[in-house]
Amino acid sequence: MNKEITLVIMAAGIGSRFGERIKQLEPVGPDGELIIDYSVFDAVRAGFNHVVFIIRKDIEALVKEKIGDRLSKHVKVSYAFQEKNDIPIKGELAHLRAKPWGTGQAVLAAKDIVKGPFAVINADDFYGAEAYKTIAEYLRNADECGVIPEYAMCGFKITNTLSENGTVTRGICTVNDGCLTGLEETKEIKRDADGVIKGVYNGETKIIAENAAASMNMWCFTEGFMSILSRQFIRFLSNLDENSVNNGEFLVPIEIDKLIKSGECTVRVLTTDSKWFGMTYAEDVAEVKKSLAEYVEKGTYPASLWE
Repeated sequence: MNKEITLVIMAAGIGSRFGERIKQLEPVGPDGELIIDYSVFDAVRAGFNHVVFIIRKDIEALVKEKIGDRLSKHVKVSYAFQEKNDIPIKGELAHLRAKPWGTGQAVLAAKDIVKGPFAVINADDFYGAEAYKTIAEYLRNADECGVIPEYAMCGFKITNTLSENGTVTRGICTVNDGCLTGLEETKEIKRDADGVIKGVYNGETKIIAENAAASMNMWCFTEGFMSILSRQFIRFLSNLDENSVNNGEFLVPIEIDKLIKSGECTVRVLTTDSKWFGMTYAEDVAEVKKSLAEYVEKGTYPASLWE
């Protein structure tokens, strides 16, 4: 029996910068495909055999209609729901919270579904076939038995992750001997008129090196990570009260950085030359469609993915 390797797709985001449409369900391929179609297509070709969608309950029917039912003909598909009241302690804070608690809570929504090694991605990001091959190979050999658990992150060249339509937020990585030693969640990243890439970290503007590795929320974990992340979520919630309940989010990159610094895990950086593109802004749609059409023309993808 083949080892189950799961792709967890975070698709619960509202996409406030994108306008009224749900960006995860925006058709971009020549046959009406979504970015998620290309992600799953690449993942299945690389060896993934289970897909879990993390969604909001209010868009369940729509997601199944637009993407889930179609994909279920080609790969095992499951659903998990990120809800702001789904918290292990201090449940009384949930009604004061304005929105769900972040990507860490999103991953935890799948804790009872995932069996074995898994990867985590964003629904509205195109990562490229090479990236999926790289992480699938890692997960096939993932070992749960180490004294200190090892996970992995796919590191993209920062120059391959910028948007021409506005600033972006990226986890800028510090790498030593192939392992992640620091992750700075940097906002407002863009290339200035003088050609220099700059962003804001902790309120200060920083120059970002051209060869810097960026995290695009493409993570590889063993099943045991769910228990560790659950513990981290309890710590996060324990520091909140009714006055601070809307301060901050429980984010995977931030929690990973804490675990690395405390020596509780190591994270290998799997580099890729894949070019990222996505739909942070409504203006990105035309560029995504153009890029995918070029891939189809070159033969990277068929004109209709699932025929």
